[in-house]
Order: sequence, then C-alpha cells, then structure tokens
Amino acid sequence: RSRRQRQMCIRDRSLNTHSIKNHSENTYSTHYQVVIVGAGMVGAALAAGLAKTNISVALIEPNKASAPPEQRLNCTDFGARVSAITAQSESLLTQLGAWSLIGTDRKSPYQGMTVWDAEGTGEVNFNANELHIACLGTIVENREIVWALQQVVEQAANITLIHDTVSRIDNQDSAGCTPVFLNSGQQLTADLLVGADGALSRIKQWGEFASCEWDYHHQALVATVELENSHQYTAWQRFRPEGPLALLPLAANNDKTCSIVWSTNDEECQHLLSLNDEDFCQALGQASEHRLGKVVKVGPRMAFPLRQRHAKNYVVPGMALIGDAAHTIHPLAGQGVNLGFKDVAALTEELLRAHQQQLNLGSLAVLKRYERRRQADNLITMAAMEGFKRLFAAEQPIIRLLRNQGMRLFNRAAAVKQHVVMQAMGLK
Repeated sequence: RSRRQRQMCIRDRSLNTHSIKNHSENTYSTHYQVVIVGAGMVGAALAAGLAKTNISVALIEPNKASAPPEQRLNCTDFGARVSAITAQSESLLTQLGAWSLIGTDRKSPYQGMTVWDAEGTGEVNFNANELHIACLGTIVENREIVWALQQVVEQAANITLIHDTVSRIDNQDSAGCTPVFLNSGQQLTADLLVGADGALSRIKQWGEFASCEWDYHHQALVATVELENSHQYTAWQRFRPEGPLALLPLAANNDKTCSIVWSTNDEECQHLLSLNDEDFCQALGQASEHRLGKVVKVGPRMAFPLRQRHAKNYVVPGMALIGDAAHTIHPLAGQGVNLGFKDVAALTEELLRAHQQQLNLGSLAVLKRYERRRQADNLITMAAMEGFKRLFAAEQPIIRLLRNQGMRLFNRAAAVKQHVVMQAMGLK
C-alpha cells in the first residue's frame, strides 16, 4: 500500500472489518483494530472496556464460558478458583456492566481480616467498621466473573468473539498490521495484538518479550470446604514456614463455606492431594489451628505451581501484554487479578484516547504510555509480596521475635492500618 492508502485505512477503520487479500498464501484476512487473545477475566474485561465504541475488536478464546450453576447445595458445587476483588476492581467491573450480572448470593463481601504467625503470637486484625468502609473486599468465583464479562462482550456490536486457538503470528506487514493465524485456517490482521493468554502466554513467546522469572518450588492447593463454625465474614490467613494458608469466606447466604488457598512446598502438596477427604479435612483443621472449628467437608482439590514472572517490556510495536501474561505474583495477598484489572483500566484509557486522536492503536508511542503507567506499580506490588513471603519463611529466632513484635505494634497503629488497607483496595 502507498503511504496515503495506509493513512486512509487507519482513519477509516470502524465497526466494519476489512477483508484483505494475502497474496503470498492466496487467502483472505479479516482486519480488526484490536485482537485480544484470551477471554479470561482480564482479556474479557479489556474487550468489554472497548465495547460500545467504533473500534473493531476480535476476542479469541477456545472455550465458551458456561453459565455457573443456579444453586450451590454444598461445597462440591463451587468453582475451586476464586478472587478477592478490591473496591477498585469492583468499580471497574461495575462500569463495564458485569458486576450487576453476578447474583448477590454469588458475592461474599468480607468485613474482617485476621492474619497470624504460626511461629509466635503476632496477629493483625482488620475491621471494615473501624476503618469506616463498607467492606475490605469481595470473594467471587472466577467463573462467575468470566461468565458475566462474556455476556457483556456478546452483546457488543463491535466485538467478534471467536472460539478458536491461535496457531501462530507473523511479523508486521507493510501496513504495520500483525497477521494472526488460527487453527481453523482463518486469518486475521490487527493494528494491535494483545496477549491476555495467561502466565504461559504464547503471544509473549512469539513476540519474543524478554522476562525474568523464578520458581518458588511451591504449589497453591485450592478447594472449597464446609466448616463447623461461621467464618464470620472474615478472611483468615495463617503464615506457616512452609507457606501461607488462607480461608476465604464464600457465598453470602452460607457463613460456613470457605475457599482455601494453601501454599506449600511440592512434597507436602502432593501428600495433601493424595489424602482421602476425611484425612485432608483433619490436616486442614490442624494447619488452621481449628480457628473455625472442624473442617466438615471438602470439594474437589486442585493445585498449580507458583512462579514469579515479570516481562521486562509490556509492549513492542503492534503488541501488548496484560494480566498474567505480563506479570504473575505470589497469591498470599490476593492481588494478582486486581493488578490485571488495573492493566485493563490503563490500556483501555490509552486506546480510547488514541482512537479519539485518530492514531494507530498499535503505535509504540501509544502503547508506551500504558507501559509507563503500569510497570512501576506492578513491580512495587511484586516486591512487597516477595518481601512478605521471605519474612514469614525465615526461621531464625531473632527474625521470628522481631516479626511477631512488629505485627503486634502494627495491629495497634490504627492510622497505619487504615492507610495500608486503603492502598490495597485501590482507594488511595
């Protein structure tokens, strides 16, 4: 194309996609301004953020989100993966029109949080009333959020949801567009290709994004459990030398159901997975010091390895990474998906600004604005989580003593606690 033709193409792209002939393979490609690979919580949220605009978007995801069950009679009916949604993330999901699609009985706002050290007497308690806020956060099953966001996406006239898998991508063509090839044989081109395809992102690999990462040699075991006593709408977390154990209140209409995230070394994790349900419940009760009484029942268990990853660059010309494709952190503070939603908010704002100014959405100048806004914040949070993990894993007596004394002092500092909570919730 001539320079004038390319400029006209950039200006004129709107709701209508364009079929462009690929002479080298004698096939046709459908052009979109934005192609998002991965329709999990973060990828679907980005697509939803671009809904009701005249930006043409393709969202590629092999799996169709199925509607969660209407009733949950016991812990076997819940999804094993949940997220602790902050007030900032809730605000984003509300703006996208997804939050209202999740039933109130599927959201579990928690008013308290108790964190204690397994190797001492240090304990920190957070209370929403004392901090003058409605709640500290809301526990929601991941599948509920994905389903709600895909409902928004499916109603958007400018978004095409493609149930397929990307087989490969190619270098940018002469017009600055990235060719995307699907397993079905369909071909697309994009001004901007967004990798939202998780921690093992193929888009990151194909785009040759450099990253630093290390293996914790730990796994996170997740499951839903029923307890003898009420969880008191409080998130409970015990820091053990092997890793933190969290019990998160689940289901607003059942105060004895919790989701657990049990981080531990590979050997203990495999042992816990091998136990029958009765023995596992006993092991979990002991590990949680029976704070909530006996563990009565457990649903299906699953585990996933824990690795810290961070892309050195989130963007290259025509491509961007968001969510776990750009960064993964230890789940001890439940900040992973919330960082991803912050990525979504920042990238959406930059794309809408660029579109209003009639700029190419894949230009490096546009994408660098997103990277500058998000990379430093993600690094700070990741460093803080790594620091917490190492602090509570330390077994030296002097460090244990200082750690427990520090927790007791922090617990008495109401103003400091309020500042920390407001920061974590994204309200400051």
